[in-house]
Amino acid sequence: MVENDENFDAEFEKTDSGAALAVPISISDVKKGTHIVMDGRPCKVMEITTSKTGKHGHAKANIMAIDIFNGKKYNDVCPVSHSKECPTIKRTEYTIMNVDDDEYVSLIDKAGNMRQDLKLPNETDDDKETTKRIRTGIEAGKTMMCTVLGALNFEKIEEAKESTEN
Repeated sequence: MVENDENFDAEFEKTDSGAALAVPISISDVKKGTHIVMDGRPCKVMEITTSKTGKHGHAKANIMAIDIFNGKKYNDVCPVSHSKECPTIKRTEYTIMNVDDDEYVSLIDKAGNMRQDLKLPNETDDDKETTKRIRTGIEAGKTMMCTVLGALNFEKIEEAKESTEN
């Protein structure tokens, strides 16, 4: 036991429940609709085809996937015996408080935590529709809710709707 423990100072960091940013997934388990990491980006598999074992010994998988944040297409060919990473995807509900002149959105979650680090989305056609829905709702004085999509340290406002709560 330390005699003079009033001088003891410790600092502890709080982390999430140990959820990894991505977990391994075998190529043989990848199906259409599965999320995988391609070039460091979280993507949704749109098409996967496999070739038969050739003279060089390995069946190959041809994967076509789309980035879930910006809609960019990625292609990859790899042996079926290999693995990829499956990103941990998180969706969080927020109430939209307002939008500033720089297009940053003020959000508050159910626990009352505020954040102002996300901009209105504008990379895809769906993003532009979501931004329009947010602006129209806020200008009309309605309470707007949004879903923030997060994966691999990327985040964006994915969806917005008028609140049904009173």
